[in-house]
Amino acid sequence: MLTSILALSALALVFGLILGFAAIRFKIEGDPLVEQIDAQLPQTQCGQCGFPGCRPYAEAIAAEEAEINQCPPGGEATIHALADLLDLEPLPLNPDNGAESAKTVAFIDEQTCIGCTLCIQACPVDAILGAAKQMHTIIESECTGCDLCLPPCPVDCIEMIEIKKDMLTWKWPYPQKPVPDSRPEASV
Repeated sequence: MLTSILALSALALVFGLILGFAAIRFKIEGDPLVEQIDAQLPQTQCGQCGFPGCRPYAEAIAAEEAEINQCPPGGEATIHALADLLDLEPLPLNPDNGAESAKTVAFIDEQTCIGCTLCIQACPVDAILGAAKQMHTIIESECTGCDLCLPPCPVDCIEMIEIKKDMLTWKWPYPQKPVPDSRPEASV
């Protein structure tokens, strides 16, 4: 009995060492360009670009299989950021992918919601909270405004509401260059 346990332990140790060596030896590094491109995209996972999410779109851009102007949620700001990153000329937003619009967030009329869970299944970022035959609600901080929850809703209880710009949601549209100081120098 003891020899069986020792034999199995030795076998497990050998296989563990082989797997550890293989993990280090055959490690696959991610493409840093894909990481940089993906960081510029809005992460809405909406599919308007023709790809199932932002990461596959970033991989296609890095492989030069897609243009930088296919992201309506990112709009002109994303196109300019990608053009700067890739040292390309900015292109106008491709109208085949949609039009740039104001940032929105979903709102569920909880009185009308029947709890069918179709919106939960459609949400690519898990921003909808609820259970079967119970009312649902949106986790606003997680909602990307992709509109993918609208078509499956059988009672049209979901509405997209524009995010108003205030001190918490306002951002510069483009990276800003430092402004030179125009004040006259103080005499000493």
